[in-house]
Amino acid sequence: MCSAGMMEICGTLSDIMDEKTLVTLEYDKILRRLAGYAAFSASADLALQLRPSSSLEEVARRQAFTTQARRLISLFADFSVSGAHDIRPYLDLASRSGVLTPAELLEIKNTLLVASQVMHKLKVEVKSGVGRSAAPPAPALAELFKDLQTPTSLLDAITQSISERGEVLDNASVRLGIIRREIKVSHDRLMGRLEKIVNDPKTAPMLQESIITQRNGRYVIPLRADFKGQIRSIIHDQSSSGATLFVEPLVVVELNNQLQEAMLAERDEERRILTELSHQVGENAVAIHCMVNALAQLDLALMCARYAEDLRASEPVIVPFQRNAHNHPGSVIRLFQARHPLLDPDRVVAIDLDLDENTFALVLTGPNTGGKTVTLKTAGLLVLMAQSGLHIPVQSGSVLSIFEDVFADIGDEQSIEQSLSTFSAHITNIIRILQQADSRSLILLDELGAGTDPQEGAALARGILAYLVEKRITCLIATHYPELKTYAHATPGVTNACLEFDPQTLCPTYRLVIGLPGLSNALTIAERLGLPSEIITTARSALGSDALRAEDLLAEIHTQRDLARKARTEAESLRQEAEKKHAELERRLEQIEDERYEALEKARQQAEDAIESLQEEIKMLRRELTRARQPLEALQPLAERAEALKDRLLKPPAPAQKRTRTPARPLRVGQRVRLRSLKTQGIITAIEADEVEVLIGSLRMRTSVADIQRSASEEEEITPPTSPSSRSPLSAQPFTHYTPSPGAELDLRGKTTEEALEALEKYIEAAYVAGLPFARIIHGKGTGRLRQAVRDALRRCAYVSAWETGLDGEGGEGVTIARFAQMEK
Repeated sequence: MCSAGMMEICGTLSDIMDEKTLVTLEYDKILRRLAGYAAFSASADLALQLRPSSSLEEVARRQAFTTQARRLISLFADFSVSGAHDIRPYLDLASRSGVLTPAELLEIKNTLLVASQVMHKLKVEVKSGVGRSAAPPAPALAELFKDLQTPTSLLDAITQSISERGEVLDNASVRLGIIRREIKVSHDRLMGRLEKIVNDPKTAPMLQESIITQRNGRYVIPLRADFKGQIRSIIHDQSSSGATLFVEPLVVVELNNQLQEAMLAERDEERRILTELSHQVGENAVAIHCMVNALAQLDLALMCARYAEDLRASEPVIVPFQRNAHNHPGSVIRLFQARHPLLDPDRVVAIDLDLDENTFALVLTGPNTGGKTVTLKTAGLLVLMAQSGLHIPVQSGSVLSIFEDVFADIGDEQSIEQSLSTFSAHITNIIRILQQADSRSLILLDELGAGTDPQEGAALARGILAYLVEKRITCLIATHYPELKTYAHATPGVTNACLEFDPQTLCPTYRLVIGLPGLSNALTIAERLGLPSEIITTARSALGSDALRAEDLLAEIHTQRDLARKARTEAESLRQEAEKKHAELERRLEQIEDERYEALEKARQQAEDAIESLQEEIKMLRRELTRARQPLEALQPLAERAEALKDRLLKPPAPAQKRTRTPARPLRVGQRVRLRSLKTQGIITAIEADEVEVLIGSLRMRTSVADIQRSASEEEEITPPTSPSSRSPLSAQPFTHYTPSPGAELDLRGKTTEEALEALEKYIEAAYVAGLPFARIIHGKGTGRLRQAVRDALRRCAYVSAWETGLDGEGGEGVTIARFAQMEK
């Protein structure tokens, strides 16, 4: 059973996937990079044996493994099978009654411990979002260890018998403990007797050195050859010069014998213990073998996950062949922002390879070194990686069909050994491909028809393309022949594409444009490089009027397209600049208004202080007139005027008249504003003629319109969610302000935590005002710090009713789905 699982991971489809194509597309380099992430040799072997699968179920299973492994890494930063070993050779030896060494048993123990820890973590239930019950983070990977149990008795036996240094412990058995104590006693007696001989004044001058050493397993002393026979002893060895004899005095022979007997007994007892442990290993060999296989498969998934993180890759959407019209095979290739996985991700130019539902053949044209070959290899290699279970360096949402085979004819196939020219080698390979390919295959052909007479090569290339279209075989073909451009323009299912080239700088831009044929720019490049004009003129006349008109028309189309793109870019830049200046003007006007308000406020405070002082004087006069028994009516008009003046001063100053300023937008429900009197911010919840209701935290208050200061940025206009019981009747006024949608996805990868939280705050407010029901926040996995910060911010946000982790097809733990509260109407 476990062997079958291994074959599912490795793939048994090498007889289906074309091996020559795997080499052509450099699939082996991908595997070598993948193997570099292995924690032990068994998983590294799996990586090197990995082959693409043509089974939809198997590809979906492998992709789920990689996705769930990325989730595990995000949840447990230290999740790994490090410490495991490929112990399968030891298991085979033990099952054949062989005896394992302590070091081999220690590797078995460490592997079992790793398996036990891994199984525990895979069973830990994790709550992945609001409204979801706790569940294991990687159920598909946990299935690898289903019905597997760690042999605890064997694990305990090895732990009690073998030390971490790979030595048999004294307490491995009672007898071994007794023997080792005897060895210590015998050794001490022997050393004591030899030390007396070495330190004896009579024998010390006879010795070469005052040391005790060993020869042939017996303890001896170094006697000078001149004193041979002076000490009754047995000679075991002599130095190379013959000046020293290593002798065993007869008085310690019996002690040496006792020590040797004890050491032999120790050896026999250790072997008995190792034999017993090896027998237990042999009894559990099948279960342990399956456990090692499961660890290797798990580590392969972790390797794919770590490789995907380094590639900044996404899980592709895998779909079966569609049921289209009779002239379409039903294949789907939609790769957005695709990058070649072997090129530097910071330098490679991403391409969008998006074939619509009516296209299954793409004719790719453009100048040499423009990127045609890289485009073909990118498409083919990403298909192979996806069908191998690897995530691919594309934008999330890219879609691929499952091809039963991929064929490629790319590069110089010249063979001296087989006496084949470049053309013959290409044609031989293409013949082989056409014999094996069907409507479920993907074919990549570079420089089709090249290497022979151009006219015959173009006719042959068109014939091959027509054959592929007739057989409904999905294909990407790179060529320089204009005949294929014409054929692609006039044939259903075939579309032109090109890689742009800047004739001004004579450099390719590597941008893929689908729908337009490319220009070779050969004459333009030659002219700019300094080829004489008369040669250029002769070459142009040789092309013919139709070819020149076609080239001029294509050049004009490309020029107008570039001009339109530049104009669009400039218009967008001007729009952003105008918005920035408008925001700055609004800020300055608000600042002037604040300064005016503060000046009036200061003057009012001074006047109020003066009035209060006057009122105090009036009160004092009243008291004095009362004590003097004088009438108080004379003070009444003065007191009334002081009260009236105070009432006038308590009213806030009227807003300044701005005759030259464009009238500001009217206040509206949901707008963030600042209260001048309280010097704090709030959100408008209701509007009357002269008053505004503002929500400040959990406090609602009413204030005059003059006390309201508008926000400096329209991006801060939002509508806070309120409970039905707290809604004001006036807040039910229709809200007709249109806010453009910021899109349903926000990508925070590559930002610091502070930058990400600032972008998140602006996006959430804009998305809420636009009325989006939910948003997809992409933060990646990494260490999990950014993910936690984003989720904490969403948890505190008043405009988000709930959040949850993305599903496997949405990005898993690298994505958080935020659901917005319903907006007030």
